Amino acid sequence: MSKVILVTGGARSGKSNFAEKLCIYRNNSTAYIATSIPFDDEMKDRVKKHKESRPQNWETYEIYKDIYSIIQDLSKNHDTVIMDCVTLLVNNLMFTYDINIDEADQEQINNLEYYIKDQVNKLINEVKKTNIYFVAVTNELGMAVVPANKLSRIYTDIVGRINQLIASQSDEVYLVVSGIPMKIKG
Repeated sequence: MSKVILVTGGARSGKSNFAEKLCIYRNNSTAYIATSIPFDDEMKDRVKKHKESRPQNWETYEIYKDIYSIIQDLSKNHDTVIMDCVTLLVNNLMFTYDINIDEADQEQINNLEYYIKDQVNKLINEVKKTNIYFVAVTNELGMAVVPANKLSRIYTDIVGRINQLIASQSDEVYLVVSGIPMKIKG
């Protein structure tokens, strides 16, 4: 039977480090799903530091779209899967979806959110068909000021609702603040 864990927190809160520790303590058969697209030097440096911080025997899969399609195969070779992070997953799905947010009407924005929710629902459903220990990392964006521009508001809204969706389907949820994890569900 699968177990779904969500780890959330602010930027540089220590959430990835905590999530990795959850996986390290479980076994040596971990798959790491990286959802980022390293597009500039800063992001490339962040990816490099993430790679250096995790065990070398973890197998990395760089994917952000249709992740659900690889879960069954991952479950054949890995007992534990960590996905870092949901926030970048949403970002990449938004920016590869055929929409101009600034010119989009509400129906188009709703369709974008439906598409992202569908991707996440399919992922969680596939995980629940397996026996893997699945840890998803995300950013808690809801504690900041409401952004002034439309794109940022839509992004924050969608990430917030996706986080709620995953949390509702998770067996455990942790909030990490200043490197200190607090169990808030399970």
